[in-house]
Amino acid sequence: MNEWIDILPEQIDDIIQIIREQYGYDFGDYSRASFTRRVKHCMQASSVKTVSDLQHHLLNEPSFFNWFLQTLTVNVTEMFRDPIFYKALRETVIPRLASYPIIKIWHAGCATGEEVFSMAILLKEAGLLDRTRIYATDLNPANLEKARRGIMPLNALKEYTANYLRSGGTEDFSSYYEAKRDHVILDSSLLKNVLFSQHNLVTDQVFNEFQLICCRNVLIYFNKTLQNRVLHLFYDSLVPLGYMALGMKESLLFMDVRPKFDTIKDDAKIFRRKS
Repeated sequence: MNEWIDILPEQIDDIIQIIREQYGYDFGDYSRASFTRRVKHCMQASSVKTVSDLQHHLLNEPSFFNWFLQTLTVNVTEMFRDPIFYKALRETVIPRLASYPIIKIWHAGCATGEEVFSMAILLKEAGLLDRTRIYATDLNPANLEKARRGIMPLNALKEYTANYLRSGGTEDFSSYYEAKRDHVILDSSLLKNVLFSQHNLVTDQVFNEFQLICCRNVLIYFNKTLQNRVLHLFYDSLVPLGYMALGMKESLLFMDVRPKFDTIKDDAKIFRRKS
């Protein structure tokens, strides 16, 4: 556990300032409790024992910062995570997307790509993958590189298969990947229309117009100010009547954009922009 590491609030402020001024990443509006936990985790995972040592490494060692960023921003993810969500996509959203000649989907905060892979399978089974463009973005370039390769741990496939079946999948799930020694590689045809690119939800702006935006289990790491800013970004990035999907523990309750969205499936956290 991380309790043995004591970090004062002003020290967290200093770390955020160093990262902002030295590397251009702004964590100022991240949840302080969450950010502090992640910093403690990074310190525990390295040989850094004091905050002053951490600050020294961040100021003087870009390679250390690259590792720090990767460890700091890692997100827990899996294929077909929360099957009830993917079942709702199959039944409610995907049929509506079929009405568009070209479908554009944004996966914001895609981590290592497992949810992007899941979406590609849904679209393939609906016969829509060939006319879909998926934009998968993340703050962490290491995550994106792993996602581009379509590699997943072999020991996770039993859970992924169960998730797929619970989401309403009826095909042979093993047909979507090739097994190697300790990992599997996703069928490359599933990623042919996926563009992986770095995007910072804190600072970057609208870059396209989408029929569906998925940003699941990312907002929970932000404070309310940043949550509102990002939700406005998503609203501006959606076509009228476009869909937005959040994580199961996330909500539009008390958010500025709440009146601009209809709730489509509350138990799956799927919303639709009003016209």
